[in-house]
Formats: sequence, structure tokens, C-alpha cells
Amino acid sequence: MIRLRFIMRKNVVRLGIVFLLTLVFLFIFFRSVNWKEVLGYLTDVDLKFFILMIVLVPVHLLTRSFRWRFLLIHEKKDVKFYNMFASVSIGFTVTLLFPGRIGELVRPLYLAQKEKMSKGFAIGTVVVERIFDMFTMCFLLGIFLLAKPLYSSFFVGKEETYSNLQLWGIIGVAFATFLLVLILSLYFFREKALSVISSLLRPLPEKVSQRILKMSKGFLQGLKFFHSVGNLLVYILLSFVVWIGIIFYYWLFFFAYKISVPFFLMCPYVFFVLIGASIPTPGMTGGFHLFSREGLTSLFDINTNLAVGMTIVVHAIQVVVTCLVGYVILWKEGLSLLQLKKLGEDAKQ
Repeated sequence: MIRLRFIMRKNVVRLGIVFLLTLVFLFIFFRSVNWKEVLGYLTDVDLKFFILMIVLVPVHLLTRSFRWRFLLIHEKKDVKFYNMFASVSIGFTVTLLFPGRIGELVRPLYLAQKEKMSKGFAIGTVVVERIFDMFTMCFLLGIFLLAKPLYSSFFVGKEETYSNLQLWGIIGVAFATFLLVLILSLYFFREKALSVISSLLRPLPEKVSQRILKMSKGFLQGLKFFHSVGNLLVYILLSFVVWIGIIFYYWLFFFAYKISVPFFLMCPYVFFVLIGASIPTPGMTGGFHLFSREGLTSLFDINTNLAVGMTIVVHAIQVVVTCLVGYVILWKEGLSLLQLKKLGEDAKQ
């Protein structure tokens, strides 16, 4: 009973912080805008590009699913592509509708159930995926910053923006490097790591400690793709495919608003969006909006009201289409969102 109260109190505090953070971000996002102009920009979209954007939303779910196969193949070679796609779609749907990025846990746990795989292993693959996502975008951003002399004459970005990009890029690389070194150390020294984990679990009840230890073993197994240089190189290549595809999507989004920007110059904007989307607010609300607005106004000198209108449109398209895909799969599988939410919350506890 005491543990249950503690968990409930912790959840209330966490939700309160997330809700407050969302409100702060939205307040800054909507500050100093002309609502009449913003509403006008919501509908001032080139229809053919608008439709194309809707059609292309699921593409990143497909590329992520295909890339995931190269992490899962070490545990099971014949994982069904549909199950991977369903897991990715459902995971993103849960993330978009609930705070705390629970979908990041729902995705591997759902696949583990469907394919009868180790839950810890599946979770380990998602940790690897997120690290490579960060590395890939930081690498692309690094190329963009190094190539500044080649495009500085026709790029209107502010010097302050360059400084912010460099700072976030350094933070991203440092954090991703730390995580990569950590998980590599855990994998290559896994016996020692498991011994340390076992020692730390001794004060806990045996049933609980054994469950955590089993998950830890599975998690470390999820990192064993590092032993295959060939798979590692393919995975790195596919990571670039995933993110170049995402950059292409936002490039089309600019065309939908009749804004012509060289493809390469979309990298810093997508990096801004990645930072905002990483903040664990429900539906990326607030964080995505604020960082998108900042990117549009500071990188491309776009009018604030247009930046707000563009951000609302592109966010709404991605959320609605992704959730529709997720709901169709849930309907087909006979599941509910609350069941999946509980699956993720149970894993956190």
C-alpha cells in the first residue's frame, strides 16, 4: 500500500511538471502573434504538397521498421515486417497521446510479445536506435556548420543561431558519446556489469531482483549487434536513409508554403525540431512548436505569424496521420490504447 501511494504521488508530480512545461512552451510559442494572420496561414497551403505530406507521413515508420530488422536479427532472423511496422506505429501513437514518451517502451514490449522475444533484448535495441538517431543528426549538423563558407553568402541565419546550433550539437554529441561508451562497456564487460547489478539488487525482494536481473541480461543481449561490423555499417547507412527521408519531408513542407530552400539547408531546422520533439510532453506539444518557430524565424527569417501557422499545420498532419495508422492497427489487433499505456507503465515500475 505504501509503495502504491509512493508511485501515485510520483506520477502526479511528474504529470504536473510535464503539464506546466507544456503550458510554458505554448505561452512562449503563441506570444506576440497576430491571430488573424495565423489563421490565414493555416489554410494558405499548396493543396498538392499538402496531400503529398499526408501520404508521406507513414514513410518514416516504414524506414524505421526496416532499419530495426538489423538490430533484431541477432535474436530472431525471421521477425515479421508487419509486426515491426505495427510496433513502431503503435509506439509513436502512444508517445503522441500520452506524456513521458511511454511509447518508447511500448514499442519493444509489444514486439517482444508478438514475436516471443526477450523483452530486455527488444528494449536494448531501441536504446541503440535512439543513440544512432542522435549521432546521425549531429553528424549532419556538423557537416552543415563546417560547410558554412560555401553557403554563407545566401543564407540569412543569425550568428546567434549558429552559436546555439553549435552548443546543442556539442551537447548532443557529448551525450550520445557518453551513452555509446556506456552501453559498449556494459556489453563487452557484461559479466562484471551483471555482477554489479546483482549486488545492487540484493536489498530488494528475490522475486523483484530476479525479474530485473533477467531484464538486464536481455538488455545486454540487445547490444550484441556491435559484434558484427557488417551489420553495424549497414545500420549506420540506414540511419542516414531514415533522417534524410525526414529532412526531405520537411523540405516538401516548405514548398507547401511556397518557400524555396536548398535541401542541405534544412538540416539545422530538422535538428531544432528533433530537440523540441525529444522533450517528453504529450504529442510533442509545446517543445516541438517552440523549437520549430525558433528555427523558422532565426534560420530563414520567416515572419513569426507564418512560422506559427506553418508549425501548427505540420505538427497536426503528423499527429493525426500517425495516430490514424496506429488506431487502425489497434483495431485490427483488438487492443486499446489504455492496455498499451499500462504495458509501458508497468515496465517503468
